[in-house]
Order: sequence, then C-alpha cells, then structure tokens
Amino acid sequence: MLSLATLLESNFRWLTIVPEEIPALTLLMVFTILMILEHQSPRKKLPAKHLQQSFKTNIGLFIVNSIAMSSVSTSSLWILAKQYSDTGLLNALSSPGWKAVLSFLLLDLLIYLWHKACHRFDCLWMFHKVHHNDPYLNTSTAFRVHFVELFITNLLKAALIVLLGIEEAVVLTNEVIITLFVMFHHANISFMGEQFLGKIIIVPSLHRTHHSIQRNEHDSNYGAVLSIWDRLFGTLSEREPAEIGIKGNSPQDVVNLIKFGFTVHASPSLEAIDIEAMIAEAAYYKAEKRGFYPGDDIRDWLEAKRDIIKQVYTDKTLKNRYKSKLQHIFSNS
Repeated sequence: MLSLATLLESNFRWLTIVPEEIPALTLLMVFTILMILEHQSPRKKLPAKHLQQSFKTNIGLFIVNSIAMSSVSTSSLWILAKQYSDTGLLNALSSPGWKAVLSFLLLDLLIYLWHKACHRFDCLWMFHKVHHNDPYLNTSTAFRVHFVELFITNLLKAALIVLLGIEEAVVLTNEVIITLFVMFHHANISFMGEQFLGKIIIVPSLHRTHHSIQRNEHDSNYGAVLSIWDRLFGTLSEREPAEIGIKGNSPQDVVNLIKFGFTVHASPSLEAIDIEAMIAEAAYYKAEKRGFYPGDDIRDWLEAKRDIIKQVYTDKTLKNRYKSKLQHIFSNS
C-alpha cells in the first residue's frame, strides 16, 4: 500500500513539471481518438444528421462555457490550492502520498454526491437536464453542461480545496483525469472486459444507463471516475436502456438549451407513467439476476414493488401527482 501511495504521489506531481500545454494536448488527443473509435466501431449506429447536430451543439456549449467560466477555471482552482495547501485538514497527514490519494478520492466523492443532488432536487435538475437531453450519446456529450451547473460545481471544488488543503498538483491532475473519464464514459463504444472494468471505474455501458429516458434507470451510476461510490451507496445499475435522453420535446441548439436550463421541465402526464409496468420490469431484472431460479417469483415482485414505491415517493412532485393512483394499485395487490 505504501508503494501504491508513492506511485500515485509521483503521478500527481508530474503535471507541475511539464508545460501547461501538455494537459490540454493530452485531452485533445484522447477526444480525437474516442471520436475515431466511435466512427470506426460504434456501439450503436447513430443517424449522421442528428449526430452532427449533437456535436455542433455540444462544442458550442463548450465554447460558451469556456468564455463564461474563465474567472473560475481550472487555473483559478490551481491558484487557490497553491495558497491554501498548507492550512487544510489533510495537513495532519505526514505522508504526502496518502494526502494525494485521499485528496483524489474525496474530490471524486464530492462529484458523486453533487451529481446525485442534481438528480434529487428540482432546482438543480432544471440545469442538469440540459446534459441529459442529448438523445445521441457520444464523446462530445461530455461538454453539454449548463454554465450555472458548471459554476456551482467549481465553487464546491474550491470549498473542498480550501477545507482539506489539497495541493495544486492534485487539483490539476484531478481535473485532467475527470475530463478524460467523462469523455470516455460518454463515448459510443464498447470493448472486451468492459463489464469487469466496470467493477472499479465508470465505463460507457454503466453511464448509458445513467442517460436512460426512464427515471428509475437514470437515477443511478452517478460516479465520475470510480464506480465504488455507486456500489457503496446502492446506486449502481447495470441495465441496458431502451432509449436515451429525457421525456418530452426539448431544444437541441445552443441558445435555446441555455434558456431551457432556466425552465422547470414539466413532469410527465399521469398516463405517461405506468407504475405496474415499472414494477413488472424491475421484478424481471431481479429474476434475471438470479438466473430465473423458480420459487422466488413472489419475493422478486414484492421487492420490486418496494423499490418502485420508494422511487416514486422520494420525488415530491411525483408523490403529489400519483399518490391516489399508487394507493389504488397497491390496495388491490
């Protein structure tokens, strides 16, 4: 374990001794490689016209965000880390290696918790839904982010940097790794060993589930780099989504997407949600997971029923709209 800490420490420090252009060139190179892989061997064939529109919109948002967020960019976080790295809580650790490891893990955990909050609270989802409304998931979708969400994300990172005293090398390394992984798990690709690798990190197949149009599927797999947080907190899902995006019509151009982030997306109509179908689907996946072994049908149904009730009742909007329907369904079951 000590050798691991030493290795990670050395990797965290390398970015401070290379020209500042190197990280940017690395990200551009990986982005290009992923785009080529998507073109040569896509996981799912996407319509060229719609894919071009997605790419154009996502890169447009990236440019707008780069301009809007110039005051709280990665370089600003790096300067902040340089100023407070000797005063935070992690300075109680004598080993620079372990400080680097814990800093990286806590930053990754922060992103997980923040991502989960963006799905849980309507005031945050209104901005986060901009990222989810891309129906043609590809590498460029990584940059489909509303600038308000990006601004809050950077403020939270800044607060953690000051609180823990995270060193500038770790901050810069973390930003590079996070960006690499976000591009990677949005890519329209598949590869051998993906399921095994997904036990440790977030892979494209896991993140596709997160972009499902179905709420009971997209409220999962919140991790940015490590999948251990989803396993630890019970938010991991390994389903193959039938459809990507969000329900209802939403704009696909830069200007209207920015405006879209300031609107409350209406909840689907009562007819649009079939509670019984949701329970049946959940019960099927439970049965599939145990190999359809006979004798557990009732248990699977009851567990699925419990999960769906919990899912619906934790959403205040759905709770108010569907309470009577739920009571009617479950009084007859």
